[in-house]
Amino acid sequence: MAANLGGRPDPDPVLVDIAEYASSFQIASELAYETAHYCLMDTLACGFLALKYPACTKLLGPVVPGATLSGGARVPGTAYELDPINAAFNIGAMIRWLDFNDTWLAAEWNHPSDNLGGILAVADYLSRNGKPIKVRDVLTGMIKAHEIQGVLALQNSFNRVGLDHVLLVRVASTAVVSAMLGGTREQIINAVSNAWIDGGALRTYRHAPNTGSRKSWAAGDATSRAVRLALFALKDEMGYPSALSARTWGFQDVLFKGKPIVIERPFGSYVMENVLFKISYPAEFHAQTAVEAAMSLHPEIKDRLDAIERVVIETQEPGVRIIDKTGPLANPADRDHCIQYMVAIPLIFGRLTAADYEDDIAQDPRIDALRSKMQVRENAKFTEEYYAADKRYIGNAVQVFFKDGTCSERAEVNVPLGHRQRRDEGTPLLVKKFEASVEAHFPAKQAESIKAVFADRKALAAMSVSNFVAKLVTAA
Repeated sequence: MAANLGGRPDPDPVLVDIAEYASSFQIASELAYETAHYCLMDTLACGFLALKYPACTKLLGPVVPGATLSGGARVPGTAYELDPINAAFNIGAMIRWLDFNDTWLAAEWNHPSDNLGGILAVADYLSRNGKPIKVRDVLTGMIKAHEIQGVLALQNSFNRVGLDHVLLVRVASTAVVSAMLGGTREQIINAVSNAWIDGGALRTYRHAPNTGSRKSWAAGDATSRAVRLALFALKDEMGYPSALSARTWGFQDVLFKGKPIVIERPFGSYVMENVLFKISYPAEFHAQTAVEAAMSLHPEIKDRLDAIERVVIETQEPGVRIIDKTGPLANPADRDHCIQYMVAIPLIFGRLTAADYEDDIAQDPRIDALRSKMQVRENAKFTEEYYAADKRYIGNAVQVFFKDGTCSERAEVNVPLGHRQRRDEGTPLLVKKFEASVEAHFPAKQAESIKAVFADRKALAAMSVSNFVAKLVTAA
């Protein structure tokens, strides 16, 4: 056996590209900043809505009682002040809990706004401790984290080798947070190398028969880990220059079947400009248009449920692979990743809310009875348009067939409401989603103050992060 060669190699080009983009690239796109403004609204809305669910709130706060930090990072919607590592977990878990935040669909589907956990926690911590951090800096960090995560997802499918997409949250958050903390190019490379060396969580918790609530806090865990790695790098903890490419021991050989990590396009602001928002329904994104189609059929079939013979759902290949699920569903996490369940609720009730995944609704016998009559098929056109770079559609069609030989119309929706092609239609509804979440969580006077802050984009961007977050916290 040949001896291992000593000597440190040059850093992998992927590490260098990520670090240089995070530290020095100037975002020039006004569209990216405008979209990031709405993304910040939407992401916070998801967090505020999640605070109504004890399964989420039981995980928030300090790791052990009393482990708070005066002058630390605050958790919006709560009274917690924590070290930025734990605050990042809290914010990240809130954001992701209801599966209602933004989505990026490529070779690896993922949720770029998961990175706000680390970005906002570090920004608030720095702003409260003498650094001139503005909300625009948060928006810049969001654009860059979206870009790193989304561009890496274009040609690199981690779920195909059994790894969870939150790996990309850890990598993107590590790079952006390291830069926010003032890391040098070398320190950012070191931090990002450690993020890759962490490997990836298994996707076990996203799939039957083990689907569970870890999928709701996994991204919080990833963005929290990123803050820890960034802080280590700022102490000059060493990195691993060939973390990706090292023979036998690198990420690519160990976890990616020897394939190289590919950056398909230069980093810029493409992902934020084209990100998909979940506006109407807290549903796994491959089913968003299926829910919209089912909603359109509800008036026609709501009084004929007993007369249904079968329901045909046409979806894309990822929809079949990820959310086609039969048999018992054990918990809300199981249900919100089942296309049959997500179609049954709007067909029966004419709605789909986060509460519809809870046990009291799921016990309605009509739901499983209808699920048992559903057939899920791949539609080749939907698959083609899903992967087409100039489209990125997420098409679904739903049709109901009755025992008497009649059928409903075939309801087909190709482009979800949160798609860039439907921005003019979707943005006012996104704002309503945000305002409703604020009104439901905060006292009336504070809610009006928060809405007023977001109504003036220019003033908000210029606001210090410490003043901004102060408006979003509650009394102890």
